Amino acid sequence: MPDFKYWDNEKSFNYSGVKDYCEIAKAALIEMHRQVGDLVINKNGIAVKGLLVRHLILPNNTADTEKILEFISKNISKDTYVNIINQYRPCFQASRRSEINRLITSNEYRKALNYARELGLHRGINLT
Repeated sequence: MPDFKYWDNEKSFNYSGVKDYCEIAKAALIEMHRQVGDLVINKNGIAVKGLLVRHLILPNNTADTEKILEFISKNISKDTYVNIINQYRPCFQASRRSEINRLITSNEYRKALNYARELGLHRGINLT
């Protein structure tokens, strides 16, 4: 269950101190999917094998959620199980960066879920 945190390498470096994050994350997800395929859930509702991608929405679309979802939809599989997480909490040094120093709004979360559905992603996307 890998995370795909940021699309923009400058942001990944600024927020997490990681260079070339996006290229490495994309290559890793492609390889993981090649090895295990889409998530398979048995008759008891237990994940048996396959890829499940987590993505944490950041305030003000700082993570470029739409680009990440487009990549998954077009380059991995529309059947990828995507867990779009709305549980961001500003902590540590977030107070130094106004663009991420708040919780996400319900509108930001709904927008991400709706966009995922528009792209054809449907597993793990809950619009309730």
